[in-house]
Amino acid sequence: MTENSDGGRRRRNPLAGALAKYTLDTVVTETGPVTPSMRRILLRADGPVPFAWTPGQHVRAQINDPLSMAGILRPGETLRTYTIWEFDAQERTLELRVHLYGGEGIGLRWARTAAPGDRVTLWWPQGDFVLQEAPYHLFAGEETASVAFGPMLRAVGPSARVYGVLESEGPEHDPPMPVPDPLRRVHRDGASAASSTTLLNAVTALELPAAAGFAYLAGEARTCRMVRDHLMRDRGWPKAAIKLKPFWAPGKRGLH
Repeated sequence: MTENSDGGRRRRNPLAGALAKYTLDTVVTETGPVTPSMRRILLRADGPVPFAWTPGQHVRAQINDPLSMAGILRPGETLRTYTIWEFDAQERTLELRVHLYGGEGIGLRWARTAAPGDRVTLWWPQGDFVLQEAPYHLFAGEETASVAFGPMLRAVGPSARVYGVLESEGPEHDPPMPVPDPLRRVHRDGASAASSTTLLNAVTALELPAAAGFAYLAGEARTCRMVRDHLMRDRGWPKAAIKLKPFWAPGKRGLH
């Protein structure tokens, strides 16, 4: 039992202790712009970080309490998913980079307003959008994909062969990537990021080795499928050589 602020007593949720071993309590230490449409949020854990992280994996930020009555009735309004841009276990820090697309969801509101001192509970990293053994690597996606691509490119190794395309709205929205940056930049210039022929045409124009490598396709769901279909139909890639990660689609939530 715990005490309410008015001196009364309330029952502790019995699930809270069981779930605590899967969560990490953090505080926001820094925030700032990356591009006009992307914001960085740096968090520091209260204590040692007990989990491992593989570049490309994401965490879930607990925006609202999932064990509250409101959280139980509307679980979709409690957690939001963010890919880890950088993780330092020794310093106990994690950096998230969030694309601020148009909308008013709980995740966007949190990303826009998060400030130093804010408390955030994170659920441990998960996801299988990670590097695979391959003769070469192909990356294709837009701004939302860049947050996964950056740490994956840092981990790929200096001798690896890397190809790819990164799309954004315009040059000022190009997310900075690790150096050397092997990804070609293309711009929508006002066109929709959904079913983007800009990205598809740029991938189609790439000069790739004759044999398949491994492709990492991320971002808007329909665009990812268009690029996957091109690789399979026009270049003869097997489906097993393509990892597709739809982060979003118009009118849908929770694809990440």
